[in-house]
Amino acid sequence: MLHFFKHFCTITRHRHKVIANCFRAGIPWQGLFHDLSKYSPTEFLEGAKYYLGDRSPTEAARRAQGYSKAWLHHKGLNKHHFEYWIDYNPVTHTYGPVKMPLKYVKEMFCDRVAAGKTYLGKNYTDDNPIQYFQGGIAKTIMHPETAELLEGWLFRLQRDGEDKTFKYIKSIKEEKQ
Repeated sequence: MLHFFKHFCTITRHRHKVIANCFRAGIPWQGLFHDLSKYSPTEFLEGAKYYLGDRSPTEAARRAQGYSKAWLHHKGLNKHHFEYWIDYNPVTHTYGPVKMPLKYVKEMFCDRVAAGKTYLGKNYTDDNPIQYFQGGIAKTIMHPETAELLEGWLFRLQRDGEDKTFKYIKSIKEEKQ
């Protein structure tokens, strides 16, 4: 029962940080609806069962089960995850990354900053999100233009800080098709 409460507090604290970031990035509606699926039974129960406190419980679920049912559910519903944007390419006859719409890249940035603050707490610095990105495999799986855009914003965060970076991101508008 203790992990149930701790997991609820962690995901809620994270979600509130994302909401604040999304307002700063000019995408308030996305912030208000961010990660609501984490409260669904599919995601919440596994998250509480494998609660770690300092990182995502999906890591523990994968070690125990070989996969995370919560993650498979989550990435399939939430467009701010680059994994959502993997699709079949009729030209190459393979599955591959699709360029993400700008508003979801903005939300992904907000999510990554909030995750760092949630899991690292007082040890968080503006260096953490770019270090995490560069240390993982996301860059090799994302569409190259999406990865380049996100990486540029993470470097800007490291160099210029949150206020200037969020102001810059908010100023970028989606090109009309």
